[in-house]
Amino acid sequence: MSAADMISAEVTIQAQFYDLDPMQVVWHGNYARYLEQARCALLDRIGYNYPEMAESGFMWPIVDMQLKYVRPIRFAQTVRVTATLVEYENRLRIDYRIRDAGSGEVLTKARTIQLAVAIGTEELAFESPAILIEKVKALL
Repeated sequence: MSAADMISAEVTIQAQFYDLDPMQVVWHGNYARYLEQARCALLDRIGYNYPEMAESGFMWPIVDMQLKYVRPIRFAQTVRVTATLVEYENRLRIDYRIRDAGSGEVLTKARTIQLAVAIGTEELAFESPAILIEKVKALL
């Protein structure tokens, strides 16, 4: 997929007190929740979020997640989390950028990879289900 063909979605999040670690920055484990919110917005845009995945007979476990912390997120800081679909034909690869909402400065770079697994057999699918490919192509 070329850059012009990528599908993205963005959510805005404000860091809450309960997100912080003892050093007063967002605890690293909470970044997965932030990515999930953006990923769900992206999957909603495609029309293939978790309920639609289940209806199509597939679960999509995350098999790889990479994060690069560039700068910390602090209490009450508002950030924009963008999720971009990079691959979809054999797996879902989604790239993320977390940016300060005011300055646009990149705070975190991340990537997740999800694979299609048949719910009934728990077998890995080596190609994405046709329904996903159809939905993505309809948006391109």
